[in-house]
Amino acid sequence: MAITAQEVNKLRQMTGAGMMDCKKALVEADGDFDKAIEILRKKGQKVSASRSDRETSEGVVFIKTSDDQTEAVLVSLNCETDFVAKNEEFLSIGDSIVDLAFREKPASAEELKGLKLDDLTVAEKLTELVGKIGEKIDIGAYEIMSGEIVVPYIHANKKLGVLVALENTDGKGEEAGKDVAMQIAAMSPVALDESEVDQATIDRELEIGREQAKAEGKPENILDKIAQGKLKKFFKDNTLVHQAFVKDSSMNVSQYLDSVNKGMKVSKFKRVSVSA
Repeated sequence: MAITAQEVNKLRQMTGAGMMDCKKALVEADGDFDKAIEILRKKGQKVSASRSDRETSEGVVFIKTSDDQTEAVLVSLNCETDFVAKNEEFLSIGDSIVDLAFREKPASAEELKGLKLDDLTVAEKLTELVGKIGEKIDIGAYEIMSGEIVVPYIHANKKLGVLVALENTDGKGEEAGKDVAMQIAAMSPVALDESEVDQATIDRELEIGREQAKAEGKPENILDKIAQGKLKKFFKDNTLVHQAFVKDSSMNVSQYLDSVNKGMKVSKFKRVSVSA
């Protein structure tokens, strides 16, 4: 059947797909708009599948926080190029996804993808967007956090986001939380303190310490002691509470928080970066 330019344009307005793609879909669907939309979505699925091995090292971090600052949700929406990360529709869908995640509090990113966003699931929305834009798009990270106060931070490039929860704040947590969130963004601690560093990392650092000491010609009987010393240095440099506070290196992060309010401390944090 003959497809009019008006019909093609209508489908384009409905889906955002290209004019030729819309025309082909309408021809294939014999003018049935619902079938044409389904055809376009299937095309998106094919595009998505064909790009499933592509690296998504660009994207944007989105954060939504409750009015009382006791809850926050972080979602990163990843893509292949910085150009797409600045696309208005990409940003709009990211905002919608983080709003949905905040309302529904799904248990995982996969569960989030199964939630309805308008008339489609999040996964279907992303597949549809892949079909329009032509590059891989996916949820990279999904984090939910609650606490006495949860302070968010998004770096100026929107590719790096932090959530940090504080306790014993006595109403003084917002500014301190922002300072600590920026510390986390800049210094990328591997854990809150030494008790949260995984055993594989500890074993690796001890092995490195032993090998360094051996290379320096230290006696075999003191290699373990030297390695333990190097491990303590690793904890000091790479765990949040022991790191030197970036705004005042005369104190560590734990001491800084205690100086703001006695007993204030970080209960947990998350740092998410979409950069390669």
